[in-house]
Amino acid sequence: MEEQYSGLKVMVIDDSNTIRRTAETLLSKAGCEVITAIDGFDSLSKIADNIPSVIFVDIMMPRLDGYQTCALIKNNSQFKHIPVIMLSSKDGLFDKAKGRIVGADDYLTKPFSKTELFEALDRFSNSEAADEVPESMDSPAGGTDGENIDR
Repeated sequence: MEEQYSGLKVMVIDDSNTIRRTAETLLSKAGCEVITAIDGFDSLSKIADNIPSVIFVDIMMPRLDGYQTCALIKNNSQFKHIPVIMLSSKDGLFDKAKGRIVGADDYLTKPFSKTELFEALDRFSNSEAADEVPESMDSPAGGTDGENIDR
């Protein structure tokens, strides 16, 4: 894959080592600078130190879950502009609505494909997109290429 995202800082917060490493590998190959964290608590100082361009955060994590982490990011004047994309194996309306309430910009349901990961990244890799809520919050993202990233 070409390095089309060269210099883009992306944070992946997930307690699953598999998800973190897979996302890190895919994003790094595309040219992203990837910062990882094992849970929301672990991510807070890393967000402050690195100021990522986009954050992918799992919902179900120990200590500080994805909803709490997203709320902390969006309630901080220094970080509220950073797009937060929730990751979850739950795809119910309630879960997506709760993500919206805490300020999530998008929602990917696990397992998600490499294509879905990069489509989400494309939506938020520029500053104008940070203020928009995409249609994908209402409907599942399309496009699979057989490479699903699972829980």
